[in-house]
Amino acid sequence: MPTQNKNPEPRPPIVAVMGHVDHGKTTLLDYIRKTNVAAREAGGITQSIGAYEIIHNGRKITFIDTPGHEAFSKMRGYGAKIADLAILVVAADDGVKPQTKDALKYILEAKIPFVVAINKADKTNANIEKTKQDLMQAGVFLEGSGGSVSWNIISAKLGTGIHELLDHLLLVSDVEGFSYDPKAEADGFILTCKLDPRRGIIVGVILCNGRLELNDLIQTKSASGKIKMLENFLGENTSPILPSSPAIIIGFENAPKIGEEFVAGKKLATRAKTILNKISKPANQTKDEKDETLKLILKANEVGSLEALEDLIHRISKEAPLKIIQSSIGNIHESDVKTAESTRALIIGFRAKADKAAINIARSQKTTIILSQIIYELEKSIKEYAAKTISKEMRTIEILAIFGAPKGKQKIIGGKVILGPIKNQESFEIWQDKKLFGTGRIINLQSQRQDITEAQTGQEVGLLIESEESIKTGNKLLFNNQLVNATL
Repeated sequence: MPTQNKNPEPRPPIVAVMGHVDHGKTTLLDYIRKTNVAAREAGGITQSIGAYEIIHNGRKITFIDTPGHEAFSKMRGYGAKIADLAILVVAADDGVKPQTKDALKYILEAKIPFVVAINKADKTNANIEKTKQDLMQAGVFLEGSGGSVSWNIISAKLGTGIHELLDHLLLVSDVEGFSYDPKAEADGFILTCKLDPRRGIIVGVILCNGRLELNDLIQTKSASGKIKMLENFLGENTSPILPSSPAIIIGFENAPKIGEEFVAGKKLATRAKTILNKISKPANQTKDEKDETLKLILKANEVGSLEALEDLIHRISKEAPLKIIQSSIGNIHESDVKTAESTRALIIGFRAKADKAAINIARSQKTTIILSQIIYELEKSIKEYAAKTISKEMRTIEILAIFGAPKGKQKIIGGKVILGPIKNQESFEIWQDKKLFGTGRIINLQSQRQDITEAQTGQEVGLLIESEESIKTGNKLLFNNQLVNATL
């Protein structure tokens, strides 16, 4: 957030509501929105941005939604960084939980002021004093208990105490004196990103400084474009957008990442170059050792969901060898299945759909697709799939002999199954001295000059294969260990 402005003008506070997933954060946000935004305007578009403005006592307050599930920890971190101040929600019937401490860590790292909302005061088992003690043990010392952190007792379900909580936020805002420079180049943060089949890339942003206008050039670390359409959080065409306001931008040429800073203006020179210079080059991804991982293609409906899915995979990969080979927003199409088939990858869709063509080709190619709207279900399905399909050793044939001269791509070889079973018509990787140098496919499989459909461990076989590579005795053919049933 900008801290020093040459020509300061006051701006509304940007507030992040943070806390444990079951402590009523979403209920609180819903109550505030529904009671402070006209009924016809309270749904739909506000949720697509991930932020909205309210009017309380004639003054604006902007709220950012920060999901509570641990897979969204990256977004919670962004929320604390973007916000001017935070509300830490703690349930009176449950006390401080690990995600409460996680949220508190982000708040303290961002060095922003915060207030505590002790929620669910209407519950029969609510215990305010125990909750205060839990907070004290977590290092949060409330006013009246030897500390300076302000707090309110509320019921997000009934709405009690919320008016006073909003008064409190405005008081903190007055003390902090949030401001912006109207003459500065516009800057802010990316909140959401979706791919709409009709409108293209729709990006939700929040502006921190300057003024955002139509036809401005806009730049982040990973994306750029020109603002062709600018809407406020209600979906109304508006220009300019002033600081602390959430907005929708259409005009990005490629999808930016959630949490990235953007700069915008009629000209982008020095600051845009600074952002571009921060882009990290991808690591060298040459493959010179045996890959024993389960390869994944990730699809999600929006950037936030995709980042949550990526975080989930990285967490599961600590338990099982997983590797993301491709990730993007949008539904699953035929091209995704063809990529999965050529790389022998599993497709995972989070809040994404598979079209009919993708489903049909997945079934014919025996490519697995796992879909879910709920990240907990995906986590369970991925772990179960990995447990069934990943082996410490890949199925292998060691080449013992080469017969005759190759005819084009076709070659006749003899080998021994080191680890089976090996099936006719399977694709394989060709390895030499722990290095991958090619791929191929079995055209015909024989044992004792008889055609067979499957060879077992220890069995000597003859193979007619198709490969562009020159194969030698001692090479090994490695076969993927995945199952072949589509889960649609």
